[in-house]
Amino acid sequence: MKNIIHNSIRTLTSIALIMLIPIISIISSCSDDFLRYPPELNMPEENAFENPERIARQVVGLYASAKAGQLFGGRYYIYSDIRGEEFENRTANTVTGFTTYMFTNTPNDTYIAGFWRFGYLTINRVNKFLEDLGANPDVIPAEVETRYRAEAKFLRALCYHGLIQLFARPYTLDNGASRGIPLRLQAETSSANNDLAPSSVAEIYAQILSDLEEAEAGLATDNGSANENTTRAHKNTAVALKTRVLLHMGRYEDVIAEGNKIVSAEAPFTSPNNVAHTLQGNVVNVFRTYNTLESVLSFPMADTNAPGLQNQLGYYYNQGNIEYFLNQSAPGIYANTVAWPATDARRTGLTTVNTPILHLLTKWSGVSPFIDWVPVIRYAEVLLNVAEAEAEAGNLARSIALLQAVRSRSDATYTFTGLNNPANVVQAILLERRIELLGEGFRIPDLQRRNDPINSVGAGIAIPITDSRYVFPIPTTESLTNNDI
Repeated sequence: MKNIIHNSIRTLTSIALIMLIPIISIISSCSDDFLRYPPELNMPEENAFENPERIARQVVGLYASAKAGQLFGGRYYIYSDIRGEEFENRTANTVTGFTTYMFTNTPNDTYIAGFWRFGYLTINRVNKFLEDLGANPDVIPAEVETRYRAEAKFLRALCYHGLIQLFARPYTLDNGASRGIPLRLQAETSSANNDLAPSSVAEIYAQILSDLEEAEAGLATDNGSANENTTRAHKNTAVALKTRVLLHMGRYEDVIAEGNKIVSAEAPFTSPNNVAHTLQGNVVNVFRTYNTLESVLSFPMADTNAPGLQNQLGYYYNQGNIEYFLNQSAPGIYANTVAWPATDARRTGLTTVNTPILHLLTKWSGVSPFIDWVPVIRYAEVLLNVAEAEAEAGNLARSIALLQAVRSRSDATYTFTGLNNPANVVQAILLERRIELLGEGFRIPDLQRRNDPINSVGAGIAIPITDSRYVFPIPTTESLTNNDI
């Protein structure tokens, strides 16, 4: 009887997962594309690639899948922050990540499973798009096809990097020898190939870098407008993500080499190639006007496709439901008024005191339905990536100049002290990342790539890298349908 029940669950789960792999990508807004490309429901598969406009809609659908609330529209960033020391929970709501915050989540956690499911769903949509594009030659010009393929591979790399952060040990632990996750590069429309053993962490990273190299080669140098440059990938977008990936691999010289493509040698730091990225003069505007030269990639939202009530960043951190508020005690960065003084615009403009107890992060300032755009890559992150790599490589002068550029944008009066050796400079950069990138999903990945313990407010202890809770377990929904996991 037990085996019958288990097999029934496997069958039902397989059916459910297959139903989540549509032939035609979900069409939702990417920038203002939803105005130009209204959804076509019930489109036969054989018609999806019959003309340039419909192929363009498939590309828009890939972005729409990646920006789902359960994926990069909210949950990835939330799960990558609430396990650390920067936030306290207010509601004890399991739906909004309380077990993640407490480090009590299990393989049966449906919300973590949702991230896994939407990650692989988006990957499969990319795989299906690439396969179908190859099966329908000469419908679009070759250069357009090359660009679309590059966009698809960029999104696949983004998804795999997000998944490997949450569900596998850091690359830097053992040069990627640890168990990774299944590497799915083939389009699937049935359960025939469900069984697939995990690849190593190194193999996943190799694929991510391969996709990003091909993306950089094929993407446009400039998408033609501020809006398109913010909401769709171009060459600099692929390079920027490479600096992040390579930093996670500890390949500091390669971070510098890639970073130099889009970061000038000296201050004021701007991109010398393609889109002229630079820091926005007022940090608050980055989270209010969206289409700035600092925004390397953002996922746009609109009231027609909000990321879902309990996925939205404003709902979690600001005036929505205030699920999580800033930790006012050490070791939370908000409590460090020496490193982050009241003269800093990030404190005065991007946090607020709701009550004496509830101090809030206000990077996301919208009200219901909370359609603030989600920052995926900012130029400030790229500068800090290169700064850290330069410090690790021994070039302290440029490293400090990059660090100072990020700080001075928000606090021109601040003076760093003790930056007289690489270790001190690296620690200053890591501290700056906690301030600059607060609430944007960097805290836990930054700890993991340096093999540091996670100081968990929820668990009340530091979680070392040897602890099984350091990364998420593979969801039960995967093990039920994949015998090789």
